[in-house]
Amino acid sequence: MGCGVGQVVNRLTQAGAEAYGVDVSEPSIAKARVFSPRCQLYDGRHLPFDDGHFTNAGALNVLEHVDEPEAFMEELVRVVKPGGKVLISSPNFLRFAGFRDYHVHMRGLASKWRNFRRQQFKRRQMSVAPQSVRFDRMAPIVKIPFTPDDDAIIATNALEIGFFLEKYGCDITRISTTDRYVWPPLDWVLNATALRFGTFSAFVLARKR
Repeated sequence: MGCGVGQVVNRLTQAGAEAYGVDVSEPSIAKARVFSPRCQLYDGRHLPFDDGHFTNAGALNVLEHVDEPEAFMEELVRVVKPGGKVLISSPNFLRFAGFRDYHVHMRGLASKWRNFRRQQFKRRQMSVAPQSVRFDRMAPIVKIPFTPDDDAIIATNALEIGFFLEKYGCDITRISTTDRYVWPPLDWVLNATALRFGTFSAFVLARKR
């Protein structure tokens, strides 16, 4: 979901997979079809595939840009076969660990403290009122020059991605994060602890029940 101009579909096809892609952008799909005729335009809400159509499905750095992230994830899970894998990657806008932050929602000690408190609140909410959990929304940043994710409207994070994948019928296989500036051994340590929910980005892998 959100294949853009088709780079990932192209790599998967070259690796021997029968890869498909969908996107809401007609110009992007026109470019993606150069790589694969299996890339197609869709309405951003309903995937044009039957339940359980795919062995695996994913959305890479897309979730933070969609209007209804919860419904987006439910639709992604719907088209995967039982036992199939679902992969979602997104920035962690509730980041509270690390430096060199590229987005204002992560930058500065005050933001990190706010994000830490927000994650703690969401953990309690998941326990006592799970039906009320929703991703936080953000106002897009309008400035020149444009920098990555200025147009993001959803405060994506590994904690809630994992929560909704489980809600929609998946078991979490792995949650890992990375920070491009962290010494690799330290990155490993962060991923071995709950601090992985506070670092730069989120990769959540799940298996559909």
